[in-house]
Amino acid sequence: MSHVKLTTEKSAHLYESAKRVMPGGVTANIKYFPPYPLFMSNGAGAYLTDVDGNEYIDYLLSYGSLMLGHGHPEIADTMQSHINNHGTWLYGTPHELEITFAEKIKEHFPSIELLRYTNSGTEATLLALRFAATYTGKHKIAKFEGHYHGGYNEVLLSVDPETSDAGQKEKPNAVPSSKGISPSQTEQTIILPFNDEAAFDILKEHANEIGAVLIEPIQGGFIPAEHGFMTKLRKITEELNIVLIFDEVKTGYRITLGGAQSYYNVEPDLTALGKVIGGGFPMGVVGGKKEILMESSPIDNITSEPLNSKDVLFHSGTYNGHPMILAVGLKTIEILEEELETVLNRTEKLKTQLEALFYTKGIPMQTVGLGSVFNMVLSENEISNYRDYQESDFDTRRKIDKHLLDEGIYSKPMNRYSMSISHRDKEIEKTIAAFKNVLNSL
Repeated sequence: MSHVKLTTEKSAHLYESAKRVMPGGVTANIKYFPPYPLFMSNGAGAYLTDVDGNEYIDYLLSYGSLMLGHGHPEIADTMQSHINNHGTWLYGTPHELEITFAEKIKEHFPSIELLRYTNSGTEATLLALRFAATYTGKHKIAKFEGHYHGGYNEVLLSVDPETSDAGQKEKPNAVPSSKGISPSQTEQTIILPFNDEAAFDILKEHANEIGAVLIEPIQGGFIPAEHGFMTKLRKITEELNIVLIFDEVKTGYRITLGGAQSYYNVEPDLTALGKVIGGGFPMGVVGGKKEILMESSPIDNITSEPLNSKDVLFHSGTYNGHPMILAVGLKTIEILEEELETVLNRTEKLKTQLEALFYTKGIPMQTVGLGSVFNMVLSENEISNYRDYQESDFDTRRKIDKHLLDEGIYSKPMNRYSMSISHRDKEIEKTIAAFKNVLNSL
């Protein structure tokens, strides 16, 4: 079958207009891809429609946030009901939903004894680091090579380093992933090798300086940690008085209802959540051990007397615990309690069919991931960390992704695939047919 390229002239025109008001034409660099990003105008269920009228099955799902798909009617009803019943969408005061939502999170994440709300996953990991420094009195942090935790200075190191700059596999260099990072930050943030026990030697070497280890239990949302590695990491961080922080922004409610920590049966000291729990709206959570979270309490734990601000870990935010977002997030979780297992089964079905298709074409490909998220990795080798992934066939993957857009399959090129409850058997069949056309055309 010959390859047909979609017309995206309106996206091209809008991108030129966008460049006049935003640097590079985007308000988040991750939204860009060459020659220009597609501008969307409508979403429904598993589908997006761009400004030129082209329809796509959406596997980006706002980087995994839209676990229910686009425009889920129960979410729309929840928003309207909240306005009808409460008359406003923001109080600026405590409200009952803050309690209800927290109790639901605690039900699925036993490691979370207390929690605080934030406005994004980035804010959640940032606050978690402040909790760790306050609790331990140690201000250096350790993160793993290839892991992303948000767009702030402490963690924008060795997210996607060139292997020529990255140093030894067992002892990676701290490589800035952005301009504007202070040179001193490479001393404050220590980089660890993922799924490699050499990480434990580095932690022991810097035990008196490191207050927190921040980890994506599943790197990039798709490269799983090994069970033994996670168990040993938990043990050594306890021994060294280092706070273990699980960044479950990508994995919360996508692997199991209890996230990756339930899958690994490992309880971190702190957990950062985001994406799915907001139901498509900006939201984050930091939760964990009571003794750590109480560092932010405005009252004394024993006397209940107000504390001076200088004696408290600062945390505030006008939109923290936004009532409408909590209502939407609660409804999202309630729906997933009923339907997550179905999504997981459909994800496995899609992965199995994709691998079989690539096999028949003689192209080495493995679907790497757990739960409702995976990535297509063109390699026959085991993928256990960032450097393994970098050795896969990116050139062919980019060609496939580019052609898939023309076949009506949307994900930002090179990105992972996320499933939703709206991706049903019909969408899987359409997806496999599109892949067949692409592989035949290459």
